[in-house]
Amino acid sequence: MGYQKINIITGWIAFLIALVTYCLTVEPTASFWDAGEFIACSYKLEVPHPPGAPFFLLTGRMFSMLAGGDVTQVAFWVNMLSVFSSAFFVLFIFWSITHLAKRVLKVKNGEESLADTIAIMGTGLVGALACTFSDSFWFSAVEAEVYGMSAFFTSFVFWAILKWENLSEEQDRARWLILIAYMMGLSIGVHLLNLVAIPVLGLIVYFKYYEKVTKKGIIYTMIISAAIVLIVLEGVIPGLPSIAGKIEIFFVNSLGLPFGSGVIFFGLLVIGGLAYGIHFSIKNNKYVLNTSLLALAFILIGYSSYAIAVIRSNYNPPIDENNPEEIISFVSYLKREQYGSRPLFKGPYYTADLIANNQGAPVYMRGEDEYVIKDYKVTQEWDPKHTTILPRMYSSDANHIRKYRQVTGLKEGQKPSWGDNFYYLIVHQLGHQYFRYFMWNFSGRESDIQGAGWVGILDAFETLPEMLETNKGRNIYFGLPLLLGLFGMFIQYKKDVKLFSATALLFFMTGIAIVLYLNTPPIEPRERDYIYAGSFYIFTIWVGFGVLALYDLLKNISKEKKIAAVLASILGLTIPVLMASENWDDHDRSDRYFSVDAAKNYLSTVAPNGVIFTGGDNDTFPLWYAQEVEGFRTDVRVLVFSYYNTDWYIQQSARSAYESAPLPYGLDVRLYQQGGMNDYLPVFEREELKGNAINAEILLQFIADENPGLQIQANSYTVYNSIPAKTLFIDVDRSKAEQIVPEDMHDNIVDRMVLRIKGRGLEKKDLAFLDLLVNTNWERPIYLNNTSISQLNLDLRNYVVQEGMAYRVVPAFNEDARAGYPVNTDAMYDNVMNKFTWTNLDDPSVYYSQDYLGFVLNSRSTFNTLAENLIEEGDYARAAEVLKRCLEVMPNEAVAFDIFSMQQVDLFLQVGEPELADHIAEVTTTNASKWLDYYFAGDRTSTDELQRQIISLNEVARAYRANGVREKAAQYEELFNKYYTQLEADR
Repeated sequence: MGYQKINIITGWIAFLIALVTYCLTVEPTASFWDAGEFIACSYKLEVPHPPGAPFFLLTGRMFSMLAGGDVTQVAFWVNMLSVFSSAFFVLFIFWSITHLAKRVLKVKNGEESLADTIAIMGTGLVGALACTFSDSFWFSAVEAEVYGMSAFFTSFVFWAILKWENLSEEQDRARWLILIAYMMGLSIGVHLLNLVAIPVLGLIVYFKYYEKVTKKGIIYTMIISAAIVLIVLEGVIPGLPSIAGKIEIFFVNSLGLPFGSGVIFFGLLVIGGLAYGIHFSIKNNKYVLNTSLLALAFILIGYSSYAIAVIRSNYNPPIDENNPEEIISFVSYLKREQYGSRPLFKGPYYTADLIANNQGAPVYMRGEDEYVIKDYKVTQEWDPKHTTILPRMYSSDANHIRKYRQVTGLKEGQKPSWGDNFYYLIVHQLGHQYFRYFMWNFSGRESDIQGAGWVGILDAFETLPEMLETNKGRNIYFGLPLLLGLFGMFIQYKKDVKLFSATALLFFMTGIAIVLYLNTPPIEPRERDYIYAGSFYIFTIWVGFGVLALYDLLKNISKEKKIAAVLASILGLTIPVLMASENWDDHDRSDRYFSVDAAKNYLSTVAPNGVIFTGGDNDTFPLWYAQEVEGFRTDVRVLVFSYYNTDWYIQQSARSAYESAPLPYGLDVRLYQQGGMNDYLPVFEREELKGNAINAEILLQFIADENPGLQIQANSYTVYNSIPAKTLFIDVDRSKAEQIVPEDMHDNIVDRMVLRIKGRGLEKKDLAFLDLLVNTNWERPIYLNNTSISQLNLDLRNYVVQEGMAYRVVPAFNEDARAGYPVNTDAMYDNVMNKFTWTNLDDPSVYYSQDYLGFVLNSRSTFNTLAENLIEEGDYARAAEVLKRCLEVMPNEAVAFDIFSMQQVDLFLQVGEPELADHIAEVTTTNASKWLDYYFAGDRTSTDELQRQIISLNEVARAYRANGVREKAAQYEELFNKYYTQLEADR
């Protein structure tokens, strides 16, 4: 069997290993974060968050058809898109590694010895399988995210570049370059990572055509490559639609032509220009021009998948983010304008004062007959004494500022220097936010707890408390993949410096360059290692090359090259085997369903035809999935506050969606237009109204009438409506209120609902919420969850009642909101005990990462809340049922007891179940003691976790003391005092 056939077969073996691995560990449903949104939008071809991923959605739609009409299987099959994409990535990275390995061994085609073949195949397998089982890559391979498909495009392009290098005919080379361009165009419809391969392509082209390599040649190559990246990134992706938008505005506004005429003209101009240029290049034998224009044409053909966003948006689907149904809004969608921007080359420090918000370019929208200006972009002018080049510490967010100071040691009021800025870049952005993730993949990971560090060779032998030792996210590689990769890096540099430089450039572009470009804030809601996974799988090329280093070494020991090659391959393969054995348990999602259960539990909480407000990705996207894909509770309208500040989202909520009727706003939707007078309504208390409340209905009428008495001039070009009092009231129809307020709260029903404004004013979302609250007149149930109730700038704490996973807004006053929200125990008991689902939370084999576990533990808190309120009502029997049900669906063996479990010690004692209370107390205090012994023995500084464990001991002691169990109380008080004394001594 020849080398070529062996290479092909072995590559497919690597593909099958990856495919089987990912098939066995794929998530069967929609996970948290973006996956639920992508699955829903793939299934019905809807419009996800900017800048979208249209080619991913189109492919996901095809995969969803494999569900055969079973909507519960749609998520699995869209997840399988990532599985197959990632497996194909492994295939092409294998062939890339074997190509590079032949260069290192200097083996010519057709002259491969058996020993060389074994060594090359071993190299490819070790590198490809190390990537297969690496932490970050495996994470993205088993859920419906764009990163698996993006990785496939990157590996294909890298392989194709190397394939191109071997071609001798110019005509064949041109074809491969055009294929590469087409794949890059398609990849734009998935993720932009693929574009960083362009400089690598440039470098390999330079090496191919110029035998003598010079510094000047490399610099020119990098400049040209960077220019091509900028042309595609800025000139093609947003640039062409931006030009089309300007021509469209000119044609419609100045020439009086119909809508769309400018876009059609520009499209014909581009197509005609390309056709003429290609014809001209053929006629005049301009080879380079011809190849360049064909490549551009195929990039545009691939990029045309974005047309699906405009087409589908015009059908007004339920998920239609940014509403990109015409060219102006489409450009905004592509540029991700709703997310703002971060300074890159020059910008302010966090200490800089804002001097002015200057009026920028106009923002247009489609009017009745022409495009009209709806707003102006704002350019911020900062104090030049507090600006710098390459600003890293720029955010004025209070939490971010604390982190800047913590990292750099700066004091409050102290101005950072450029040295502090650079130190932060090295230590935090490159160190904590990149190198830590890199070491997770190739040295070892401490745990799956947010902020966990990496594990070195010596750390692997550290004695840990059982909770950390058994943490499935703790992965120990003893630094072996890292060492093998460094050996591989060295041997490629030593024996093939040209392609080493190309590989190293791709490693830099997919890692450090992205760190510099993104300029991420210091605190993220979750770990972001998947962003930099491109550089991690490039490093696995060098991990594979470690086999060549071993082969080189063993050849000098054994005269038999075949034995050396086999031994090197076997030794190298122990690395991916080690990684697979360590990573399997925390990457196996095969029986995890709670994300969708949680979504359905939220929706089940809501009364028929209700509205639920959410606050972020994880309490929104799974709900969208449940409704859009599985058709669950489509009578409920889900509104997310992070979008409710936009005009397009409020307009969409005024339309019907499935069984959900349009929301009944009193204000015309044009009054919510971006750039209008209601983007922000500051409070300007009138002297005569201080201490008094104004009628919200009258305020809304004044806004509808555009009453000049409310208007204030914010600057030379902006006028805002204001609010003349800090407190608002809504008159209540008692007969309607009695229909929705629990009977035991009827005495609390108010004639006038008084709402205090939190902060300095109302945002657009608050105004829309107030408008909805006034105009529903209690005929449509309105709910908030934990995140949304905290984001609302109207203080509703005294006017909500918990009915499950959410809080219903009711016109009944709760005097002591600080003691907790009142509970409609009958409704909540029915929801929790009869409607809510908790699939596999009782299965110890199912893995829940720490960020996922937080959502699980919220459900345990829900059980506690219901039990507490039942106890307050004297209903001890149902309280006991609720607590036992909690233990049944979330036993310690599957979901370890936590702080909410400690609260159950008191509850079980109150309902007369001391054995269960003792069991929880014993388990939790034993775990706490082990944690505390570990921290104090290691001479560690005080942490939030340490203080939390000490407080939990006091919680248990307090529970027994409150219930008159003196002996147990004394036992746990002694334990608490022991550790509290140690904590005080360390301060």
